[in-house]
Amino acid sequence: MVFVLTVDQRGSRSIGDLVPELLNTLNRRPRRIGLLRKFERTAGDEVQGVLSEARATVDVIVQLLRADTWHIGLGVGAVDQPLPRSTRAGSGEAFVFAREAVNRAKSSPHHVNVVGANEHAAEQVESVMWLMASVLRRRSERGWAVADLLAEGLTRREIGVKLGISQSAVTQRAQAAGFAEEQRGRVLAAELLEAGEVA
Repeated sequence: MVFVLTVDQRGSRSIGDLVPELLNTLNRRPRRIGLLRKFERTAGDEVQGVLSEARATVDVIVQLLRADTWHIGLGVGAVDQPLPRSTRAGSGEAFVFAREAVNRAKSSPHHVNVVGANEHAAEQVESVMWLMASVLRRRSERGWAVADLLAEGLTRREIGVKLGISQSAVTQRAQAAGFAEEQRGRVLAAELLEAGEVA
């Protein structure tokens, strides 16, 4: 089972081409864990990458949701082996599903869709992604500052010192940012993908 992400930029005519910056971020070294084939521009404002690990896939999707400028399609399934060196040359059901997913994402309220052979299981993962997207879209800059530091493993006391606020203020910002909800969503989405029922 492989995870293919096809991502298409929203509003490129008004904000310019963000693909080079995205490719640099997604393919940044040290090599992203679980990246079977690096993200490449496939056509126009679209990029595609192939991953082998559910958690890494969820991490990329959350990163894309945070930017809020992409249509995100996740295809889950088999790919034709051996995989070619270039992502663009890949084929198989996961690539077909990813294409369908990104097309659906263009009319989705949260711009992220999941497609696999098991429609119900894919919809479950998609539902978690939509809920996370809703949380992330409401997060303020102050909320992101706290969430990023919590994700790095800092304690609330350490974050308070770093940001010049009280520990209770850190807790309040983390709650307002939906940090706990995001973390649970990440775990649930990865576990649903790892279960292999989507493919």
